[in-house]
Amino acid sequence: MNILVYLIPISLFLGGIGLAAFVYTLRSNQYDDPEGDSRRILSDEWDDHPKP
Repeated sequence: MNILVYLIPISLFLGGIGLAAFVYTLRSNQYDDPEGDSRRILSDEWDDHPKP
């Protein structure tokens, strides 16, 4: 049972890191156009100058 003293804080810390990474991806607009991306991947046209 003493191992729980270590495992619970470690799991909370790792969960916080995961949550922070998710919030970062939301704020950096990485989920803006998922439908457009799915259509672009099926296209035969190559885009040499992608949008930033």
